[in-house]
Amino acid sequence: MRIFLTGYMGAGKTTLGKAFARENEVPFIDLDWYIEERFHKSIRELFTERGEASFRELERNMLHEVGEFEDVVVSTGGGTPCFFDNMEYMNGAADGVLDVHPDILFRRLRVAKQQRPILQGKTDEDLRTFIVEALDKRAPFYSQARYRFDAGYLESRSQISESVQRLRQLLGL
Repeated sequence: MRIFLTGYMGAGKTTLGKAFARENEVPFIDLDWYIEERFHKSIRELFTERGEASFRELERNMLHEVGEFEDVVVSTGGGTPCFFDNMEYMNGAADGVLDVHPDILFRRLRVAKQQRPILQGKTDEDLRTFIVEALDKRAPFYSQARYRFDAGYLESRSQISESVQRLRQLLGL
């Protein structure tokens, strides 16, 4: 089993991915964390040092590397599907796009602004606009995913458990 979870920041990729991996007794890999461990630098540092084009190439290479692992759940960065052949590559295994309504993303990201440098200093109105515009730009890539999954219900342990079961059903596991 090789599962890729993609979607916008705040969609719940890590929350659902960890729970799904635990339930299925397979490793969970957050692609951003994997990259940071491999290069001993934060994503922000790598992005700044290399520029976006070089960072996206590195990200693609790391995606292909973890994509060779067996029995794994991988959470990608929100922009990962939007570059190169990444979505096509992920669809070659199994891919789920976490589809979350912008209002839910706003609620989740509003409380996480300090942990996400790209969101710091944004007013509520700016944040809503930012989310909607980013989702519009990424929709053509996210929509190519083999599977879509509503991850709007990840607020409690019971909701997470129910979501894991719904994802298992969707993937036919």
